[in-house]
Amino acid sequence: MASANDGVTLRIGGRDVVVTHPSKLLIPDAKVAKLDLVNYYLAVAEGALRGAGGRPCVLVRYPNGIGDEFFFQKRAPAKRPEWLEVASIQFPSGRSAEEVVPRHPADLAWMANLACLELHPHPVRADDLDHPDELRVDLDPVPGVEWPQIRQVARVVREALADLGLTGWPKTSGSRGLHVLVRIERRWSFDQVRRAALALAREVERRAPGLATSAWWKEERQGVFVDYNQNAKDRTVASAYSVRPKRDARVSTPVSWQELGDCDPADFTLWTVPKRWQAIGDPHAAIDARADSLEPLLELSARHEAEGDGDAPWPPNYRKAPGEPKRAPPSRARRDAPLIEIARADREDDAIAAAEAWKASNPKAAAHLEPADVLVDRMRSSSSLRYRVRINLTRVPPALRPKAPKAPKTPQPG
Repeated sequence: MASANDGVTLRIGGRDVVVTHPSKLLIPDAKVAKLDLVNYYLAVAEGALRGAGGRPCVLVRYPNGIGDEFFFQKRAPAKRPEWLEVASIQFPSGRSAEEVVPRHPADLAWMANLACLELHPHPVRADDLDHPDELRVDLDPVPGVEWPQIRQVARVVREALADLGLTGWPKTSGSRGLHVLVRIERRWSFDQVRRAALALAREVERRAPGLATSAWWKEERQGVFVDYNQNAKDRTVASAYSVRPKRDARVSTPVSWQELGDCDPADFTLWTVPKRWQAIGDPHAAIDARADSLEPLLELSARHEAEGDGDAPWPPNYRKAPGEPKRAPPSRARRDAPLIEIARADREDDAIAAAEAWKASNPKAAAHLEPADVLVDRMRSSSSLRYRVRINLTRVPPALRPKAPKAPKTPQPG
């Protein structure tokens, strides 16, 4: 390792990677500097590449740390090493971009030097961009749902998958939820994989009513949302061993099903996961040993459609799909629905904190709310992500309903 000016040059597998501003703090509360991020990804490179390697990745960059603005960069920088691979991705909008395809530890270090905290791969391999090899089960809890319920729903997911002949591999999301990954044969289109994921979501909801939901509109959700739309083309999720933009430098961490019953996601951070790797290895080491068939899930989807449950809503930035129901929340049809917007935020944690602050300021109204009445919406553009906080006042007596603020508050990161 050689130093020059304010940079550090690392020799990684025969490749030189320059880390600029190595002491810049990216996660101040956890005392994580840029060089710490690089060293972390080198320590867990085998597992991180098992999750993101060979796949086109969106760069999620935090150039001034998690307390400042971040952005999604789909196009690989024009100035990049000759040895870095890229793949041309076609988006639903009709546009295309060359995205980074990491394959070596040096690639991860190069991405970390760009302040890419997170790894966001597409569910396809670079040699076949039209046929996913991974079905992603994203368990997204509504505000107020705690970790024990998420684990309970994950066990239902495991049982449903097993009954259909598929194997699920769990990992913490690094945020509030949990992911279950399923390696699949590369035989089906993105739309077919999404329909399979929708069928699974409905099956999990059937098995765990009140605990899990497949409802796309947040005002209709209760418990843990099984987000089938994470399998739509151009959607990405944080992959295994990805650092998340949390104040404790939390990591999306593979776990075994046995370990899931006792683990606490807060225990898995940039500082602790390399030690865990050294102690127990990778719980997902065998994930690529078998690829499952989607036929059982697609047969289930066909049965659902025959019974009257066809397609479900797509995300707002997608073209209207054949057979898709009306893409509008139920409250829009009911113009008198008491739904108010109270805040917007750049961070999910800040959005949730704004909701808690609103409840503290309006205790009489808050006493009538259920967790599902607090709606934290992701508003994603092509290069950024913000959060909107709304309150459904349907359960609140009219006399106790506060008015919406004239201008929704934008809380500052604390």
